[in-house]
Amino acid sequence: MDSDSGTIAPLATLRLLAASRVLRSSCCPDKDLAVFISRHGTRDRISLWKLQGSKKWEIDMDVESASDEVVDLAWGPDGMTIAVAHNPPKITLHSIQDGSIQRSFVVESHAARPSFRLTGVWWIRNQTELQKNDPIPDIFKRDNVITGSSQSLFKMLPLLDALKDDIQPLTVSDLFVFKGNQSRSEAHAKLPATIASWPTLPSSLALASIQSSSKHETSRPGQELDEVDKSNTNSIVVVADDTGRLHFFLDGSYPLGSALLLDDLCTTSLFWDQHTATYYTHGQTALGDVGSVTRLRPTVTQLPLLKTRYPRDVACASSAARELVWYAICVVKEMRESWFGSDTNPGARELGPKWIRALETRQKEGFGQDEPNAMMDLTSLLVTGRASDALADFLGSGEQMSDRGIQKWESTVIDSLTKLRDFSEKRLAPACQRLHLILEEVRGWSKLPRYYGLFGFKTSDVDAALDSTARAIVISAWLAATARKEARRFKEFITWIRYENSHINQSGESSPPAPKHDYLEVNNYLMSGLVVSPIDKWFMGPVPRFSPQDLGVLPEKYSLEEVMVRARRTMADPEQMAWQQSMKFRDLSHLDRNLDSLVQDLSIRCMRLFHPAAYATGQSAIISHGLNTISTQSTRSTLPKQILVRERTAKQDDQNGGFVEYMAMQTPPIAGSSFLCLTRTCYGHDVADTTLRVDVAILECRAPGESESQEEAAMRGTLLDFDFFDESDLVVVCRNDASGGSLHSNGEL
Repeated sequence: MDSDSGTIAPLATLRLLAASRVLRSSCCPDKDLAVFISRHGTRDRISLWKLQGSKKWEIDMDVESASDEVVDLAWGPDGMTIAVAHNPPKITLHSIQDGSIQRSFVVESHAARPSFRLTGVWWIRNQTELQKNDPIPDIFKRDNVITGSSQSLFKMLPLLDALKDDIQPLTVSDLFVFKGNQSRSEAHAKLPATIASWPTLPSSLALASIQSSSKHETSRPGQELDEVDKSNTNSIVVVADDTGRLHFFLDGSYPLGSALLLDDLCTTSLFWDQHTATYYTHGQTALGDVGSVTRLRPTVTQLPLLKTRYPRDVACASSAARELVWYAICVVKEMRESWFGSDTNPGARELGPKWIRALETRQKEGFGQDEPNAMMDLTSLLVTGRASDALADFLGSGEQMSDRGIQKWESTVIDSLTKLRDFSEKRLAPACQRLHLILEEVRGWSKLPRYYGLFGFKTSDVDAALDSTARAIVISAWLAATARKEARRFKEFITWIRYENSHINQSGESSPPAPKHDYLEVNNYLMSGLVVSPIDKWFMGPVPRFSPQDLGVLPEKYSLEEVMVRARRTMADPEQMAWQQSMKFRDLSHLDRNLDSLVQDLSIRCMRLFHPAAYATGQSAIISHGLNTISTQSTRSTLPKQILVRERTAKQDDQNGGFVEYMAMQTPPIAGSSFLCLTRTCYGHDVADTTLRVDVAILECRAPGESESQEEAAMRGTLLDFDFFDESDLVVVCRNDASGGSLHSNGEL
């Protein structure tokens, strides 16, 4: 703004579509960037522009929805993220680099009426300052992590291997698209309903001690030494809707619940006091035919839990548990696809039955057997060394038993069994062990109702989740041992097949090769493994419900000292140390061991544990409306339904730390003259308990005339629009009724 002439100089000229619009928070507060909204059909499109005039990117919003409307946006404290509020109610977080959606979540309705609309969004920077006045410095870089907690233990554990990124796979357009200002639609991650609705913090892989996939990340030398930007940490995203509720999100994504300020109150401005964890909001209320009435007294919302570290601790535990459960689901899914196959890849499980069906087809069609029995011929060959005509023809045919076919069969089954063994003992079991640590910590919280009572943790629910996690650990180790045994038997079976194949195909004069296979292991694989594998039980059947006693664990609990005394007594007795000829093994064949259903059941249990706890902060909100309420008795019914109202709230620089709210509104015209009503309200932290003072001024809209005299300059004008330029200037646009031209003016508050 030019202080001499009182005019506003343009910074840049941008050419936009006719259906484009700009929001109040479109301009970035610390960069020469601006976001514009354009309407295309029934959906909005957002674009980021440099103020020099070039467009950086443009993306479509929610291509899967029939309609989408961008309501408001807020810039993240780090300056690298944009929070966009949509209708139907949804929040998306976009990167300013390329506009990609980093996270998207639906704003849940807590009102009586299910349909509601969002009206505004604010992103407040670093509001909680935990242990700011701690006299002991954090010399060990604990980053506010309590020693002995699950998070501190995770930092000492090795990172779990990263999973393959099958949520957002690369497409042909991603590989061959030209760099530039192309428009694109964002792909939506198809997550299970349990995982999608699980409250979580952004970038929570590190919390769960899981290595992130660097597939799409570009690194440079020395990047690991850069200081991590934690501007978004402990920040709060506040979303307002037309039902009078405020929705709170920690770090821009973790829901903290909502607070009802007043029925049908539309929040227009919001300010926050970080020392008292209090929000001051001004809103408008619809009063029938009168229109919207603005409340001069702010509504005070206190969130006592935000002054403690408990919401952050619960959020970290929920995020880590969510990542570990999703990690376990993906691991089990990959193991199942490796064994049973998928739509694109054949599994190792079907190769054995397919080979048996091919042999029975040869017996029936080539040798006229009405009831072919492939297992009988294979067992006879193993025991006697003599093959039937059909089996000899099948083993000697190059089409069915070529070296390449046998090699492919062996490599497929061995690779699958190796993956089952490694994934179960190196990925699934460690993930469940980490989840067990988190649930043990949550169980401790359930025993502390004084501090964590508002989060609603029930010890019985936590114990049920702990039992399911313990079963998953046991079944994972059980699967690894079974896969190892199955691989050993299969190798002996393939060795025997190669031996019989070479024996049948050799000439009569040469001596047969010496057998190298184990007859008992081959017979075990024929009986249990070739057609029906014991590994199938890990992916079929109901949810396991067995107890440790079913596995042979004694119900009595012994201390370490008692166990050591018993071990020394056994070692001192030669009879007990002698080899036991007849060892009894417990029959475990009747126990269910379906890992897939167990992990799904575990995810539901954990989600039900953490989902209600996330909304404890909003449920603890204390709402204060002040000494008086809105009075509708003296309101004039002659007011127009559409009244221009603009407001700006600023924090005072004095020691009291109060606030001052400026409000400008258009009054009904009187005798053809337009008037502008200005109000100034100053209040402090005790506004809910004190009398409110409001300063009011009425300004008549007059446009300057052609003459310089004061009398001729007092020409009437029509007020068109006005808004606050900053905390001290108001820009007014009016029209000269005499000349018909429009002009703008700015005044100091």
